[in-house]
Amino acid sequence: MPMQVVLYTRQGCHLCDDALAVLQRQGLHPSLVDIDTDAELRSRYDCCVPVVEIDGRERFRGRVDERLLRRLLAGHRPD
Repeated sequence: MPMQVVLYTRQGCHLCDDALAVLQRQGLHPSLVDIDTDAELRSRYDCCVPVVEIDGRERFRGRVDERLLRRLLAGHRPD
């Protein structure tokens, strides 16, 4: 089963653009969720986007550490 990746983002966020680029360099195609379209998400993530969730677990806030992401991906074993 492929890895489920969600990138919580907002318009005009340069860190969000950077996070998307890092994820895509690693061959990932995240679902993009604009936190400003949902009051609960905006309340939860307002000051910490981008947020990357992989297989239901929050893995990164603010910046994506590409080295750590590669380690996570290397340890991922599909069911």
